[in-house]
Amino acid sequence: MTGPYHGPEFRRLLRQARRSLERTGGDLSGSVSLSQPDDAERKAIIGITGQYRPAQANRVAVRLADLDRAVRETTGHGLPELLAELGGPLRDRPAERDVLIGARDAAIRAAQASSLFRSCAWYRDWLAEIGRDGTLTKLIKAGQQDRLGQAVRVLEYQAGRQAAPVLLPALAADVTGDTKALNHGTLLSTLVLRALAARTGTGRPGTAGERRELWEAGGVVVDDLASRVLVLNLPAEGAVLGEWLAGAARYGVPFHVTLHQLMTFPLIVRGAVVYVCENPAVLRHATAELGARSAPLLCTEGRPSAAFHQLADAVVGGGGELRYHGDFDWPGLSIASAVMRRHGARPWRLSAPDYLAGIQLHAEHVPLSGAPQPTPWDPELSQAMVATGRVLFEESVADGLIGDLSEQGRPASCQITRSS
Repeated sequence: MTGPYHGPEFRRLLRQARRSLERTGGDLSGSVSLSQPDDAERKAIIGITGQYRPAQANRVAVRLADLDRAVRETTGHGLPELLAELGGPLRDRPAERDVLIGARDAAIRAAQASSLFRSCAWYRDWLAEIGRDGTLTKLIKAGQQDRLGQAVRVLEYQAGRQAAPVLLPALAADVTGDTKALNHGTLLSTLVLRALAARTGTGRPGTAGERRELWEAGGVVVDDLASRVLVLNLPAEGAVLGEWLAGAARYGVPFHVTLHQLMTFPLIVRGAVVYVCENPAVLRHATAELGARSAPLLCTEGRPSAAFHQLADAVVGGGGELRYHGDFDWPGLSIASAVMRRHGARPWRLSAPDYLAGIQLHAEHVPLSGAPQPTPWDPELSQAMVATGRVLFEESVADGLIGDLSEQGRPASCQITRSS
């Protein structure tokens, strides 16, 4: 059927014809051209068109209708059939675009039907971004558009989560039937983490620790053995873990509690006032200075883990109270605000006067960076930090904190009402 058209003199011409027909959905009304044709190509085109083309011509054009007619005269079939035989079926790109647009619109409409679309700006921003940057198009082209619906279900779960955290494989199995569907590197995991980054106002996670923090911020635990909280002198009751903590408290020894332990051996903490710090250097200082005489102290070691939240819930659920201190920088205030909002914690030496007094005593001049954070427990604190432009790290004011933790100490700056 191909007749003479399998020869090298037709190769470029037919390649251009395929591109044109695929781009236009098979329209034969246009033309194609060759730049710098060699002598064999020039003669082939003269044969097709019946028009002389000089040897010095830099570009020669051929109407697709003329090429189609020549092919029919030679082979008995049209140009589209010839191209299909030589290089496989022609694509109808306009029709493909219509199908793609329809699939994108359907996927977006389905995602917009979620209650999150109406109530959460971060969700709308995430959906707009993956539609704008080509992510959704790539999913559809790969036949993976169902991953968007699964991502929405994961996000809905997290937004309406219960107090108890869920393990990542269990959530993946519940949503997709595959325990590994949310593992690092999967399409679904990438989609959800981008949404969680938009939700928390952070950049896309680049490390395993950052990914774990994002998951745990939504009540999902990647590894219940890796999720932990550092504890000093917590008056807890309960089999096994309660006994371990009681023994550690007798000797003033810090103890790392994992989420696995908390879920396996639940604790009871009755009516305790428990202090919370962000930096382990503060807890280490309390251990060295006070040992078993220190008031109960938890350390988040940065952004609070699911283990911390589980233990904090036990403290508050037992009629106790949390008092929180952290770094005077924007990430530190964001953490403080989240802990106060979630657990009703009270600020601990976390007022504007505390900040200004610490700045005066310490010569460090680390500049503040990032977006300012509100401090609803003391609006003047955020204002003072903006005006000063300096970071005050928690360990710089550890002496005052240790004084509060001593048996004779009294908590400072706790007269501000409980955050709602």
